[in-house]
Amino acid sequence: MHYWYKALKKDKIKTGTIESTSKDEVVYFLKRNGYMPIEVKKAETLFPQVQAFFNKVGFTDIVDFTRQLAIMLNAGLTLIDCFNILEKQVSKPGLLALIQNINKDIMSGNTFSSALQKYPAYFPNLYVSLVKSGEASGKLSEILLKLAENLEKQREFQSKIKSALAYPIIVIIGMFGVMFVMVTFVIPKLLNLYKDFNVELPVTTKILIVISNFSSTFWPLILVGIFVTVTAFKKYTATKAGRLLFDTMALRLPAFGSLIQISSLVDATRTLAILIGSGVSILDGLNIIIETTGNMVFRNSFQNIYKQVEKGYSLGTALGNEGIYPPILVQMTTVGEQTGKLDDTLLRISHYFEMESEMAVKTLTTLIEPLILVILGLGVGFLVISVITPIYNLTSSFK
Repeated sequence: MHYWYKALKKDKIKTGTIESTSKDEVVYFLKRNGYMPIEVKKAETLFPQVQAFFNKVGFTDIVDFTRQLAIMLNAGLTLIDCFNILEKQVSKPGLLALIQNINKDIMSGNTFSSALQKYPAYFPNLYVSLVKSGEASGKLSEILLKLAENLEKQREFQSKIKSALAYPIIVIIGMFGVMFVMVTFVIPKLLNLYKDFNVELPVTTKILIVISNFSSTFWPLILVGIFVTVTAFKKYTATKAGRLLFDTMALRLPAFGSLIQISSLVDATRTLAILIGSGVSILDGLNIIIETTGNMVFRNSFQNIYKQVEKGYSLGTALGNEGIYPPILVQMTTVGEQTGKLDDTLLRISHYFEMESEMAVKTLTTLIEPLILVILGLGVGFLVISVITPIYNLTSSFK
């Protein structure tokens, strides 16, 4: 909830809004920062959903928060001092409220990890487990530095994938949008010109007339149908069976399937490497991997691997028994276990998969761009032939 406040500091009046759970928390925050509260009330907003969207704490905010906290702890500051500094530096209301609540829990005597556990939407089990490991070993600053590096690499990797796929996705959406508008609203007016002339229409024009008449008559139903289909698809994929079927089919797609597989392995290997390097056992690390893996095929596979490792199998053997992982991952994991440097080996594998995924994205975009141009050319050519050919026949009949 957002609150509007008016406060006095050094003979200057300051106003603003802040996100908090209660009015008392806002007053407490202002006093702690040297302000004298004059008035505090609920903020009235014309577009609360829009404001909530912009104030929402995102993944980038958590990455920056982790990096700043790690640097300050590494410099020798206490955890409470770090949060006091962060409270003064952060201007985003949503993030400020989150930092205030965590700081309040720590000052009440709770551990940092237990305070983070109250916000699973921002701090997943991986984050909390690493912080708990750092608290137990007395190396919280080092663990947070590793965690910050992991989150930054994850953000950079996701950014590369999104930026590479943004162009073809925008072009495809724009292409279908323009074709829908043309066929539904523009083409019918052009085709009406041919009704008054006794001219034999070509097959392409007849097909276009049927499509155009259907689209112009039932376009509201088409839009409703698309909305219903997308909604039903989202609900089905939200179920375990639906998600498993979708992820299985996605892995079988040409070009896209290998990219999805490699992207999943990048996150899994890097996360497991950091967990093991931070003192977390392999079983606990696998349990966290199961929770953080988005693809249901790999999630079920890691569950099987967990059971095998629990029975005494090595991690490399368990990976090989699944039959869905690249041989290099199985071999390098086995070597890492034999040499006692599993965390370092997994980090190297993660870096290898990251380079492979970047190459796969470049190859995919290289293949998609000419394919889009071909499809766009065929669509435009079909429209031009369907519209121009009757005009040519009509002028020929006049001669």
